[in-house]
Amino acid sequence: MGLLRHLINNLGYLIVISFLISRLRSFKKIIGRDNFDKKDFFYLGVIFGIMGIIGTYVGIDVKGAIANTRNIGVIVGGILCGPIVGVLSGIIAAIHRIVIDVNGITSLPCSIATILGGILSGFMYKKVDVKNRKIYGFLIGIIVENISMGFILIYSKPFMLALEIVKTIYIPMILVNAIGVFMVILIIEKLFEEKESIAGKEAKLALEIANKTLPLFRDFNEYSFFNVCKIIRMSVDAYLVVITDKDKILASSNEGQKLNLKGNKIKSDETKFVLKTGKQKTVISEDGFDCDNIKGISKSGIIVPLTDGDEITGSLKIYFKSLDGLGYREKYLALGLSDLISTQIQLLKIQNLKDLANEAEIKALQNQINPHFLFNALNTIVSFIRIKPEKARELIIDLSTYLRYNIENANNLVDIKKELQQIRAYVNIEKARFKDKINVIYNYDSNLDLKIPSLIIQPLVENSIKHGILKSDNKGDIEIEIKKIDSGYKITVFDNGIGISKDRINLIKTNKLDKKHIGLFNVSKRLKLLYDEDLSIESVDDGILGTKISFYVR
Repeated sequence: MGLLRHLINNLGYLIVISFLISRLRSFKKIIGRDNFDKKDFFYLGVIFGIMGIIGTYVGIDVKGAIANTRNIGVIVGGILCGPIVGVLSGIIAAIHRIVIDVNGITSLPCSIATILGGILSGFMYKKVDVKNRKIYGFLIGIIVENISMGFILIYSKPFMLALEIVKTIYIPMILVNAIGVFMVILIIEKLFEEKESIAGKEAKLALEIANKTLPLFRDFNEYSFFNVCKIIRMSVDAYLVVITDKDKILASSNEGQKLNLKGNKIKSDETKFVLKTGKQKTVISEDGFDCDNIKGISKSGIIVPLTDGDEITGSLKIYFKSLDGLGYREKYLALGLSDLISTQIQLLKIQNLKDLANEAEIKALQNQINPHFLFNALNTIVSFIRIKPEKARELIIDLSTYLRYNIENANNLVDIKKELQQIRAYVNIEKARFKDKINVIYNYDSNLDLKIPSLIIQPLVENSIKHGILKSDNKGDIEIEIKKIDSGYKITVFDNGIGISKDRINLIKTNKLDKKHIGLFNVSKRLKLLYDEDLSIESVDDGILGTKISFYVR
């Protein structure tokens, strides 16, 4: 009982230390990142390795062995931060264990067990569901301590002394280390929960900014960029927001609206770096720095690139008065805003294509981005922000993929895999809206080597969902099949919805159906122009349950 009481006291020290570490700004900053770099891995490995060292230091001597809580820090590091952190912290704690008691009866077997604990917990990092990390950590704590006891019996001499040690420390060590892993994970997991909360708030804020700026890009004029800057500045509580092209400032908004920087040449090396490399850049100075002719007021800022496909077209710059203004949330939000503005500018370019094509072609292109779909998608994302912020982030990525594809590839031949990727993004959004009402089956060879006109399959899938499945009372299946036939491919979209009558099919092909099936008409027209082929549409009048649309491409 004395040993158990001592180990419980030691566990108390370790829990307090874990809590203090979890409050460190540098630790919280690293845990808040989506991906760790080499410095992060080293930092975390050292932190959890030191926790292991502390567990050894506060241990108690038992017949030449040390009853301790060393493995807690190592296991927690591995299961929360991955194999690199687990192994590194295990090696640090193991080396310390050997060094402080080189000839100790249990030094070598316990050190080996500690390293194996880091490897095992790191291996479970990707295998374990986030919600169950505490339980698996508890079980790994039991497993690692059993491994340690086994090694003591195998390698420690004399055997009878080793057996006496194991009998004395077995139950207290198993209990305290397993419970300790559980409790330390519980403490540090709060940081991951904070990260998800930040992600949810940031997604909500990005959507609010998107909602406010969308109208500005529909009727673009010289004040639009200024108003975009103003909306962003007020939304993120920044001191100054600037949008540039590759040479000069297009618009800016600063606190008090006393300065007009429009037309000024780009001078800062940081902005030039972003425009050259396409990488984001943060600027921090306790004394304040010069930013776009505003001297010494801003103490932190972030510069992110604006892009048009793979081309860098400009930058978005957000500056804050305080060092605390630029945190993980602001950096992540700035990247999201750069994507938003880039997409909006590309939408603007589509509007300007009126000078380069006839009205019918432009209407067909504009109808590919259905405003009702866009606003429905945004409303769906908003509904997930509070209850499933991670799902909301996934849907934002899907919506970005969908919009970018529609914009960038509107008049191009594209790899069919890109078209399928865009279809998956569209389907994910619709499935989020209608839950299990829609099921999509993809039936094709993964080694497809084919270029097709962009936006040639997605309108057929959209038609199946809107006019086939959703008008049915039952759940519906949609199958996308791509089959090699002779020197080309047959592409088929089948759904088991309500079907289309022969009369409606004729109206669709002659474009006399009040634009409800504009997507089918556009696909039919483009196929005729490119391949001298037409859509084959089979439905209820042909004895088919649902609708089967197919076409052949070479």
